[in-house]
Amino acid sequence: MKKLDFFVPILPLLSSPSSVSKPFSSSSSKTLTLTLAPTPAPTLSALFARAVDPSSVASWNSAIADLSRSGDPSAALSAFSSMLRLRLRPDRSSLPPPPLRRRYLRPRPRAPAPPPRPPPRPPPRPLRRLLPRSHPCDARAAFDETPRRNPVLWTAMVAGYVHNDLPLRALSLFRSFLAEEGPTAVDPAAAVSALAASARIPDKRNSKIIHALAVKIGICTDLGVGNTLIDAYAKGGGDLVVARKVFDGMPERDVVSWNSMVALYAQNGLSAEALELYCRMLNGGGVRHNAVTLSAVLLACAHAGALQTGKCIHDQVVRMGLEENVYVGTSIVDMYCKCGRVEMARKAFDRMKEKNVLSWSAMVAGYGMHGRGQEALQVYSEMRKSRVTPNYITFVSVLAACSHAGLLKEGRHWFNAMKEEYNVDPGVEHYGCMVDLLGRAGCLDEAYGLITGMKIKPDFVVWGALLSACRIHKNVKLGEISAKKLFELDPKNCGYYVLLSNIYADAGRWKDVERMRILIKKRGILKPPGYSLVELKGKIHCFFVGDRKHPQHNEIYAYLEKLFLKMQEAGYVPDTGSVLHDVDEEEKGTVLRVHSEKLAVAFAIINTVPGTAIHVIKNLRVCGDCHSAFKLIAKLVDREIVVRDSHRFHHFKDGFCSCGFLHKLLSYQLNNNSSRSKFIVRKKIMMMGQDNHHFLAKAKFAWIKTIAALDFVLI
Repeated sequence: MKKLDFFVPILPLLSSPSSVSKPFSSSSSKTLTLTLAPTPAPTLSALFARAVDPSSVASWNSAIADLSRSGDPSAALSAFSSMLRLRLRPDRSSLPPPPLRRRYLRPRPRAPAPPPRPPPRPPPRPLRRLLPRSHPCDARAAFDETPRRNPVLWTAMVAGYVHNDLPLRALSLFRSFLAEEGPTAVDPAAAVSALAASARIPDKRNSKIIHALAVKIGICTDLGVGNTLIDAYAKGGGDLVVARKVFDGMPERDVVSWNSMVALYAQNGLSAEALELYCRMLNGGGVRHNAVTLSAVLLACAHAGALQTGKCIHDQVVRMGLEENVYVGTSIVDMYCKCGRVEMARKAFDRMKEKNVLSWSAMVAGYGMHGRGQEALQVYSEMRKSRVTPNYITFVSVLAACSHAGLLKEGRHWFNAMKEEYNVDPGVEHYGCMVDLLGRAGCLDEAYGLITGMKIKPDFVVWGALLSACRIHKNVKLGEISAKKLFELDPKNCGYYVLLSNIYADAGRWKDVERMRILIKKRGILKPPGYSLVELKGKIHCFFVGDRKHPQHNEIYAYLEKLFLKMQEAGYVPDTGSVLHDVDEEEKGTVLRVHSEKLAVAFAIINTVPGTAIHVIKNLRVCGDCHSAFKLIAKLVDREIVVRDSHRFHHFKDGFCSCGFLHKLLSYQLNNNSSRSKFIVRKKIMMMGQDNHHFLAKAKFAWIKTIAALDFVLI
């Protein structure tokens, strides 16, 4: 959002903080005012000879210079005096030479200051001290001491609170402003400051009230007010629909207006709307896009997994010469990582001439989400060697990489080092990563102890990580504790109810599953539909569970039937534990066959040449059955299948997934109550070594079924 520096010309910056504590005194400074001394009658022949233009400062400057060089200093000074009498503003060239100034100019004696009258309170500080950049307490004290406050002063104080991230105080002062000065005293600058404060408070009522006031007093059509209204509705109230109505109703839009709306769509995951608005901006928007626009569009491509569109935007960046912009470069790295092209992201990262902490963090996060934890830590090591200090976001990326790669030792080390070595206090995101890491390793009691020992209040991120771990390890007791906390923190999130239902289903507690289903219905909670996206020739295709609306649905279902026959011959057995309904096994298998990600993969196989990698985006976490199925499908069709779910990337190739189930099975401590089947699987893997191809080729379907039951460990 464009920053409005309306207060800068009125209230100049303080020279030092110490000046705030001293009241202004007219006798505390001495001034030297230069006045013209009496001079002999001047000879103006040279001046008239040059035919001076009386309205031109440059013409007077030339005349003064000529008279000074001609040896007639009196005439030069007289010309300077005449210039002042014409109310022209002199510049540096207008002043006579220093020798003339020292000879003919003398200090004017100051009039004696009147004796000070004892005021009832100390005299007010200069208004220039009421700045957004000064300390809010000092500024408010000076503001309260000012006897006559005008709208400009009120606006400056409100803006100061906003600048210091005190939105509640800003809105409270704005209400006092309205009560004292009246609504008609509010100008666009004051409305912008109030709206900027409301954007930082998750309550859209404030934005509505200020919007109504702006309409009433006739400043709603102001460009700055409109831009800030968009931001206030979208961020403060979370109402993108109203924000779009404000945008569409603006009589005038600049690049800030377009950038704000595109960025808001992209940040809220509405990639299609963001890309549509960007195309509209290019075709008839009347403004030229800039680096901020391209960064927002790249974010939209990253969310949608629109690789081809992202490449086109990358080409635009190169043509506009913005590739060296550190923020645009970071957006390119992030886009390629989230579109499944981590190698292309690394190339773009290496080409960046300037890298800041966000650039390094994006590359660490990119490797981490693809399960390449060691490479993520290598980039982090390069970052520290480059003397770039890691920040809060960096450690989130590092710990997430350790979690996805199962690096328990490294995760514990960096979680402790972030506070001890870098003085970064762990937040809920860091605790969430650690709970996820410990939970995947089977250390559920340690994870629960970490939560109970937190110095800050755990939120849904932390408890959600523990609930997911309980789903993996089928721990009903801790699962119920986590779910109870989550139902209090986020009662409308259907995902937590589904996870607890999964835990009950794994335990065969179907009455509890039905109880959860009734609770969801009673509370009016809507489950978000699962869908999968796949891009083909620049167009994004969307599939839902059992989708038959696609033009090629007959061809897709026929191909899946043939593919499942080959998979069954290879030993595939559906993981019916993913189906919550208490129905027979055959019906559960039918439901699993039409999951959205399977439809998307089949569509991509049909419409691409052999050997082409397949990229699928899933809005929810991929289920265990699809995870097991894709390993076999990738081997049967000799393709690499890349699936990005809501949590991480899965690269399926040659019957193996990048989440490294076989490699990491022994490193995870899953034998808290180890069964005979887990022991046999581990023993078999040790006998066969770590050659995954050999293992999958030799394993019977019973072995595959046993591993599939454990496959939730790394999903």
